[in-house]
Amino acid sequence: METQDTKSITVLIAGRPYPLKIKETDEPVIRRIVKEVNDKINRFQLTYANKDKQDCLSMALLTYAVDLHKTQQALPATEDPAVADKLTQLDALIDKLLQ
Repeated sequence: METQDTKSITVLIAGRPYPLKIKETDEPVIRRIVKEVNDKINRFQLTYANKDKQDCLSMALLTYAVDLHKTQQALPATEDPAVADKLTQLDALIDKLLQ
């Protein structure tokens, strides 16, 4: 059930293609996140030359998970619902990219 604001794209993460169905308005953010993820993976590959891409991808995922956890812990208990919603959306986008 594809609506007009939905778009199919394919992103490359660690050299592998991942087809996604996204909102057109999310494309710039997703492309930027994919670039950041690939840059982080490449940095891990340069730092740990004896590790394969899967290991580097796992380490990149772990750094994002730690950053997300720290951000969630830093938010006060009475956080702004709009901020919480945006964080949930970002978390969902990252999950979608890493599936």
